[in-house]
Amino acid sequence: MKSVLVAALVALVVSILCTPAAIKLFRRHGFGQEIRDDGPQTHLAKRGTPTMGGAVIILGTVLGYTVSHLVVATQTGRGPTASGLLVLYLMVVLGLVGFLDDFIKVRKQRSLGLNTTTKLVGQLFAAVSFAVLALQFHSHGRLSPASVHLSFVRDIAVISFGSVGFVVFAVLLISGFSNAVNLTDGLDGLAAGSSVMVLGAYVIISFYQFRNACGVLGAKPGCYVVRDPLDVALVAAAALGACFGFLWWNAYPARIIMGDTGSLALGGLLAGIAVMTRTELLLVVLGGLFVVETLSVALQVAVFKATRKRVFNMAPIHHHFELAGWQEMTVIVRFWIITGLAVAFGMGLFYAEFISYGLPG
Repeated sequence: MKSVLVAALVALVVSILCTPAAIKLFRRHGFGQEIRDDGPQTHLAKRGTPTMGGAVIILGTVLGYTVSHLVVATQTGRGPTASGLLVLYLMVVLGLVGFLDDFIKVRKQRSLGLNTTTKLVGQLFAAVSFAVLALQFHSHGRLSPASVHLSFVRDIAVISFGSVGFVVFAVLLISGFSNAVNLTDGLDGLAAGSSVMVLGAYVIISFYQFRNACGVLGAKPGCYVVRDPLDVALVAAAALGACFGFLWWNAYPARIIMGDTGSLALGGLLAGIAVMTRTELLLVVLGGLFVVETLSVALQVAVFKATRKRVFNMAPIHHHFELAGWQEMTVIVRFWIITGLAVAFGMGLFYAEFISYGLPG
């Protein structure tokens, strides 16, 4: 537990202290956010706000994870694991894709960065390489970081994708969630605050899996077949601390924006943690806000192509409520409440399944 707290604390301190330096650096080099002219007019005042703040979140997460391991380096059986390093790898690579996208936007002074094909290729490379590697690195018990089974709160034994099918599924999950967080990142602090809550849930889930793991002395029915749950908890805790520190500066009115650098990295990280903890479908519940934001865009596009009419004033749905007259801060707080409810419901499902085995919590 000490290492989990160290990871969160170090990442928090790094993020909250380094973000002001990033704001000054990005302002000096003119790395300001471009704003869509067809968006809410109130957002035009945000033009020029430093972007690419997600780089600080990634830095804080990596340093938090590293320092937490240094603290327990002398303990037997501790050290970085394949599971922890792979989710960090996924976060960093997707962060690089987002960084290139943001960099092109600020250099060419436009709201669009990488073209769609290049961006998809980058996301595809990150997701495929992660999925393939996640099926390697078997432990002594022949347990790989990821499973080829579909999972809810644990693997669903009767549904197996096979190796190739798993890679395809992982690509869809990772691409879907990285883009979902990206779509949610349209209001000050909305994506960062929502990510904090989902990451907090995963700190608890992965630590709970560690405390109730199979393959150890005294393991009981209902135990979890997961590789490296404690190390995954370290990554989730580090990302949680980094997001909290960043949110201090990103809260309304934002002094810095995470950009695609942060949103793609956080979305990929959440998907990667879901794969490692075998809670892929539970992520859809925990990250319900991200799912709703994505569905609002899909519905808007589909209905418009079919009928030439719009379902929402604007998509993603947070812009719909802004154009309906809600203040930006009102939308942010109410959407945080939705995320909190989704996380509470998801945690309830996770805990209810565990105690269904007749075990004490």
